[in-house]
Formats: sequence, structure tokens, C-alpha cells
Amino acid sequence: MNTDQFKALLAEKGIELSQRQMEQYEIYYHLLVEWNEKMNLTTITEKPDVYLKHFYDSVSAAFYFDFHKPLDLCDVGAGAGFPSIPIKIAFPEIKVTIVDSLNKRITFLEQLSKTLGLEGTTFIHDRAETFGQNPGYREKYQVVIARAVARMSVLSELCLPLVKVGGTFIAMKGNQAGEELLAGEKAITILGGKLESSHSFTLPVEESERTLFIINKQKPTPKKYPRKPGTPNKTPIE
Repeated sequence: MNTDQFKALLAEKGIELSQRQMEQYEIYYHLLVEWNEKMNLTTITEKPDVYLKHFYDSVSAAFYFDFHKPLDLCDVGAGAGFPSIPIKIAFPEIKVTIVDSLNKRITFLEQLSKTLGLEGTTFIHDRAETFGQNPGYREKYQVVIARAVARMSVLSELCLPLVKVGGTFIAMKGNQAGEELLAGEKAITILGGKLESSHSFTLPVEESERTLFIINKQKPTPKKYPRKPGTPNKTPIE
């Protein structure tokens, strides 16, 4: 995918990018590759692949959820900033908080945000489990999003405690999504969520499968969740 295709395909979905926004994606790409030589941020470094599998794939969440309004969004385990930074570039009004367990990645994200001139971004070095128990952040976000972090039963425990009642948890998944959802249904319910919709589509060019789950937060998450770091992964709610 070249940059013109990227812009044109998003325009087809009603997402019009200015020259400045296109410049921001370009700077993002160069910084990602530059920092990737010093630390492991991504295995995907060829420009057409980054634009397709990182930038376009991240913004695809906006095909099924409206980011055109000011929102407080939290991205759990964003790594090199996916999906929230590409979304933030396309929709500058949203506020973004990224929580990640690796401090080196937080350093990269802070530098990235500064270089791109992004406002309303916060980067926090923490485990999702302890972050979700922090009264300053628990049930404070209108939207919590995660892409390729953990299977649904685990991911729900990391994300749903951060979502306000009435808010939305968006899980971005690959081709095993259906099986994951079945295994994660109990966890979603226990944690106060309910599946509102699921959307499957293929990425252009390479035709790989993607699925997006949109989950409503209907009631508060029981206080015992999330459990201690590592526990959700070792003994998921099933």
C-alpha cells in the first residue's frame, strides 16, 4: 500500500486526511524505523507494510465506531502506538492515554507525540492489571481499545475495568476471533460488558482477515478485577 492508496482508501470510508495529517503519518513511519534499530518495536518495517498493517489497520476501527467527537480513549498495551496514535492523527479531537508495561516503549511514544505535535496524549508506564485497580483511572474512559494484545478472556479483564459504565470496549482481532469470543463470553459478562456488535473484514491488498468486537459496558466491574499482574493470563475467567 502506498501513501496515495492509504489516503484514497480512507477517503472512501469518509475519513479525509489533510496534507498535515499525511505528513504526520510519514514522520511516524520514519521515527518508527529509526527507533526500531535501537529497540524492538515492530517486525514490520517496509513502508507499504507499515501503512497497511499498522496505520490503515489501526484506523479501520473508525469504520465501525464514531471517533469524530471528543472522547477520552485508553489504549492498553499499545506497543509502538497501535492503534491509538494512527487514530489520534486522523481524529485530533480525541484524548489518548496509552498504558504499556515497557518503559522504553513509553519513551518512544513520548518522543513520537512531541515530534508529531500531538496534544491531549498521556503515556503511562504500568501493567494493565495494576492500572485497572488505580482509582484515578478505573472506570474513567469512554472508550478502551486494544489490538492484538491477548485472547478475549484475558483482554476483557485488562480492559473492561477501565471503561465507564455506558462506555465502549473495542477489541481488534485477527482470524481466530470467533473462537476467542466464545471462550471469552463468560468473562465479558462477569466484568460488566455485553457484545454490541462484531464486524469482520479483510485488509486491502493482502486480504488478511480482521474482526472488531464492540462491547458495551453495562454495569460496574466487580472490585476484585483485574486480578494481580500475570493472573488473568495464567488463570483466565472461563
